[in-house]
Amino acid sequence: MAAPLTLDTIRSAPKALLHDHLDGGLRPATIIDLARQCGYTRLPTTDVAELGRWFVDAADSGSLERYLETFAHTLAVMQTREGLVRVASECAQDLAADGVVYAEVRFAPEQHLERGLTLREVVQAVLDGFAEGSRLAAGAGRGIRVRALLTAMRQAARSREIAELVVAFRGREVAGVDIAGAEAGFPPSRHLDAFVHLQREYEHFTIHAGAGVGLPSIWEAIQWCGAERLGHGVRIVDDITVADDGTVTLGRLAGYIRDRRIPLEIAPTSNVQTGAAVSIAKHPIGLLTALKFRVTVNTDNRLMSGVSMTSEMAALVEAFGYDWARLQWFTINAMKSAFLPFDERLAIIENIIKPGYARLMA
Repeated sequence: MAAPLTLDTIRSAPKALLHDHLDGGLRPATIIDLARQCGYTRLPTTDVAELGRWFVDAADSGSLERYLETFAHTLAVMQTREGLVRVASECAQDLAADGVVYAEVRFAPEQHLERGLTLREVVQAVLDGFAEGSRLAAGAGRGIRVRALLTAMRQAARSREIAELVVAFRGREVAGVDIAGAEAGFPPSRHLDAFVHLQREYEHFTIHAGAGVGLPSIWEAIQWCGAERLGHGVRIVDDITVADDGTVTLGRLAGYIRDRRIPLEIAPTSNVQTGAAVSIAKHPIGLLTALKFRVTVNTDNRLMSGVSMTSEMAALVEAFGYDWARLQWFTINAMKSAFLPFDERLAIIENIIKPGYARLMA
């Protein structure tokens, strides 16, 4: 008989994660320790449990802009090589302990320069941390591969530099580029030269779109900028009509995204916190999954949302009655959509993901 769907069994299942922010996943104890070391005195509390609760409460406002404000504290303690290495190492270890076997973790190098590091030094420190954490996880019997997505902030003007940085780190576990930050007022087309450069250099990129702003943001990210994946993308539901009799009609943009199998990097709890969804039970992921969009499940910011891949999957099981086959489908969707060579994606699917779920479904 299949294993029961509990937190422990879901945690044991192999998972692939495409949308996780490094500065949104720190351990509260690490924030306090690093703040003490670097002289940062603006934390709301130095009690570990209270600090963890503060981040979740502050982020749970229904506003994307207020949600983003919580990052001032995490970024403040990620301005040295030592801090970056530690945070990245712990990220890899924490994800591995949660059953994640492949992860693309994003961060904005331009946000870690306050104490004199260069963009290249920031990237190298994070890569060194991921490598260290992966080695420690493997030593504990939990294999994981972590790759970096370099983020450019959409309200800034350094996206071309970040695009060039990805090319400079080609072959060194840098998966591609992302642009992030508040969507309203900062359309992705402002960074078109960076996307053209990435396409010319055969590099991958994803764009945050369809969370804070609706269909126009999604259209521009896909049709104008050429994004391979959509960060969140949940507002594509605005282009889907469900009639009283249950008949579903897809608009032209929704149909295009489904037909082209453009991946949606959906983070259910984060979407509720930022007002992109009313609740987990009413989250568009239910409809999008039923319509066979390329849906993937992600954490976004584990600290601010108080989540893990295990808890996100468990919440979907509770809300929609999903079984092991559906969780495997989400996982394979993510692995198919990874910014990784095809043969390497296939090897993880065939050698790790499918056998892992087969044991749970036997």
